[in-house]
Amino acid sequence: MKPSVSVMQKPFGPEVKFMLNPDTAHPAPAAPSTEARGQWSSKVEFLLAVAGQIIGLGNVWRFPYLCYKNGGGVFFIPYILFLFTCGIPLFLLETSLGQFTQQGSITCWRKICPLFEGMGYGNIVVVLYSSIYYIIILAWAFLYLFSSFNSELPWASCRNNWNTGLSQYARSPPANIANSKHLTAEHRSAASVRRVLNLTGSVHELGSVRWELALCLLLSWIICYFCVWKGVKSTGKVVYFTATFPYLMLVVLLVRGVTLPGAINGIKFYLYPDPSRLSDPQVWMDAGTQIFYSYAICIGCLTALGSYNKYNNNCYKDCVYLCLLNSGTSFVAGFAIFSALGFMAYEQNTDISKVAESGPGLAFIAYPRAVAMMPFPQVWAVFFFVMIILLGLDSEFVGLEALVTSISDTNPSFFHVGHRRKLLLLGVAVVSFFIGLVMVTDGGLYIFQVFDYYACSGMTLLLFAILQSVCVGWIYGGLINKRNACVVPSLS
Repeated sequence: MKPSVSVMQKPFGPEVKFMLNPDTAHPAPAAPSTEARGQWSSKVEFLLAVAGQIIGLGNVWRFPYLCYKNGGGVFFIPYILFLFTCGIPLFLLETSLGQFTQQGSITCWRKICPLFEGMGYGNIVVVLYSSIYYIIILAWAFLYLFSSFNSELPWASCRNNWNTGLSQYARSPPANIANSKHLTAEHRSAASVRRVLNLTGSVHELGSVRWELALCLLLSWIICYFCVWKGVKSTGKVVYFTATFPYLMLVVLLVRGVTLPGAINGIKFYLYPDPSRLSDPQVWMDAGTQIFYSYAICIGCLTALGSYNKYNNNCYKDCVYLCLLNSGTSFVAGFAIFSALGFMAYEQNTDISKVAESGPGLAFIAYPRAVAMMPFPQVWAVFFFVMIILLGLDSEFVGLEALVTSISDTNPSFFHVGHRRKLLLLGVAVVSFFIGLVMVTDGGLYIFQVFDYYACSGMTLLLFAILQSVCVGWIYGGLINKRNACVVPSLS
């Protein structure tokens, strides 16, 4: 009698059957029910959630800065190379891994290769650290947004009670600098840093908690909590707004920026090619780091989001479209940012390199200074900081969703019952809020920079990328081929 050979294509779903022999068949691993775990209501929700996660603040402040810093247009050569050799393949690997196993970033490795389960826990640590420090940027943005409703933008002049030190004309500014149009970069930077960050001398002098920033931080955590407290049922609905509205803001700022005098000089500075920079290894390192950072690779978020897909979803096409959308957004954001910086350099009659800042300085010092010089500056400031908040907000709460998904999947019979998942989410939010209070002290920026440099750095993500590629491509793939070679039906 011939042995029954029935190997279905879905290895971890409810229909799993591995029956090499009816007498020795092993039961299929149990899979959590869709009703208990949840699933995207439509494919659009998945696409918007992933877009909200990967398209964030790094597209607005990090990519444009890296582009002009590393040779302008020639930076696209290493960037595109890393995009197609690392970015898209790893993006597809993580998304399809979640869809394949229907599990978060911890239990997915337990399903395919328990030896590598530690990578899942490592991903959770990285996304937790990232969530704790990333939301601080939202607190800054909320404070700037609230300040934008003043009759005069606080960073537009040196007539504020916090202007000291570099800003020596705070009490009685001379006529030639009393007008915000003639303020130097040093005066404006002093105003912004003194008001929002109030930096101390060193990391050993944290000082007191800035109550206004602490309240903005609390507001950010409350919004994030209620965006994901019902799982993908609430997340899938919120992303319809948070993932699309920033594009409207970006288009408005882009149109306004390119119509300003001096904008063309800023765009030339952004894209002017310098081929000699290609010989610098740092340029290639920055391109690779930007791909890993911008695409949220190797932190478990893509795996968790993919796990809520239907098993037969065409994730290959989704991943290619999402990756191209991400890189295209970064490219267009550079025009919006540097057209405004070109206008500011034109107004101050100075070189644009003196007004461009790196990292958060681009979004919280340089661009606000440029906005303050425009007609109706409050309107453009509100548009810009609403865009910053929405870009950061969906990245934050989608990362929080991935974190809670991964933890709850380790014990679904406990966390998927009643309100226990909501309590888990509340516990993560409360603990993260109190840890984040350290970063809204007078010297909190130093702690923020430590998290930013070490929590989600290039080397950490590179190590995870190598390990998971080896695991899926060589260990799990090798085991599957070996197992299939052994499944040979009898000829009798």
